[in-house]
Amino acid sequence: MDPSSEIILETPMFRIYKDLHVDRLVGTDTVPAGFDAATAVASKDVAIGGDAGFSVRLYLPNRTAKQNDGQTKKRIRVLIYFHGGGFVAESAASPTYHGFLNSLAARAGMLVVSVNYRLAPEHPLPVAYEDSLRALEWAVSAGNDPWLSEHGDLGRVFLAGDSAGGNIVHNVAMMAASSADVAARIEGAVLLHAMFWGREPIAGESPEAAEMIDRLWSIVCPEATGGLDDPRLNPMAAAAPSLRDMPCGKLLVCESEGDFFRPRVRAYYEAVVASGWGGEVEWFESMGKDHVFFLSELGCHQAVALMDRLVSFFAGN
Repeated sequence: MDPSSEIILETPMFRIYKDLHVDRLVGTDTVPAGFDAATAVASKDVAIGGDAGFSVRLYLPNRTAKQNDGQTKKRIRVLIYFHGGGFVAESAASPTYHGFLNSLAARAGMLVVSVNYRLAPEHPLPVAYEDSLRALEWAVSAGNDPWLSEHGDLGRVFLAGDSAGGNIVHNVAMMAASSADVAARIEGAVLLHAMFWGREPIAGESPEAAEMIDRLWSIVCPEATGGLDDPRLNPMAAAAPSLRDMPCGKLLVCESEGDFFRPRVRAYYEAVVASGWGGEVEWFESMGKDHVFFLSELGCHQAVALMDRLVSFFAGN
């Protein structure tokens, strides 16, 4: 069969062919950055990759409020966000993420840096991890960007992401641990329905999901060692860095009752608790919902409850 017509992986989000070209079925629509009247959040795109070709979208909430002295504007916490999409689909300019992050920036009062990392299979892992770490390093150095240098509290940085982006949160945090300056700035991290798996099945994981993840991982990370026990996919694998080395003070692990990743993410949470890590870790579960429901159902009461918890977590509660 012609490699350009033989499908080797088909999901509701994309089809990947034997010659590694992709039909992206979702996440190809984009919306421009600008001012969002509904939330009073301004956004702009900044190219930071040079020849590498990746960028970030910054979100700045309304900054007209003054501190008590009526003169100086308070610097605001910075959130580095990594979108989902199986490492293959979606972008920082997607209407889904643009709407979600306008709302989150407004509610949390944070300066959000949404990372438009390069996608597999055209750019296989570890490219997405490298782009994401570089975006974090760029942000904490103020990136020569006036929004960051004038408004951001670069000593209070958070990481967050959903699905593949949740996987990136963990891996970028562990990569950042080797840089004392960057690690010291990461106050907390949020994993939203993170994409984790492993070779040995655990209770609640379906064989169908395992087969799909196995095939996807072999495509997006052709250099993987150990297959599904590659430490970047299975943080509990024997070869993975110790969870005790996570360089932040607090961690929020979020899942939904019906998510096929839930069993593995719950195991991750329990492994962090048992690791001897010195930070605070919390589990938050949305009942009766499926994978990343909060992106498409912003107004449902479970999504509102999750947003409330995120806002409280970022505020230090």
